[in-house]
Amino acid sequence: MSVSVAMLGPVIALVAWSMVMWIWMYATRIPAMFAANMKPDPNAPRGEQMALLPPNVRWKADNYNHLMEQPTIFYAIAITLSLLSVNTEISVGLAWAYVILRVAHSLLQALVNKIELRFVLFVLSNIPLFALTYIAATEYWARAGGL
Repeated sequence: MSVSVAMLGPVIALVAWSMVMWIWMYATRIPAMFAANMKPDPNAPRGEQMALLPPNVRWKADNYNHLMEQPTIFYAIAITLSLLSVNTEISVGLAWAYVILRVAHSLLQALVNKIELRFVLFVLSNIPLFALTYIAATEYWARAGGL
């Protein structure tokens, strides 16, 4: 069995983007914490201290958290497609479309946080995710001989 390396490119790109967001989150959060004279308190109610930070600082952390949620489904399906050696132009294009939409979602949330537009990008990113899932399922069932 050969692995589709082409399907791994979007996986690596989204992981790299997540690391960019991690750096951006801390590059804005730490100076804001110092400016607010915040002292980390493990006994403070969850989120209470972070609520003291300016919204544009919190947006980066919110987006980083979003990149740890739904994209996990993308990673699973893209790696599954890679293991199934599925590397059609359509499947690879869908994977890249998902990554591009998630990066656009990140930039929108981190910079201006227009929720209505973010929702549109979130919904649009689900289209390639559903399509990739369908491709993986049909490929698997074709190889496994059905249910």
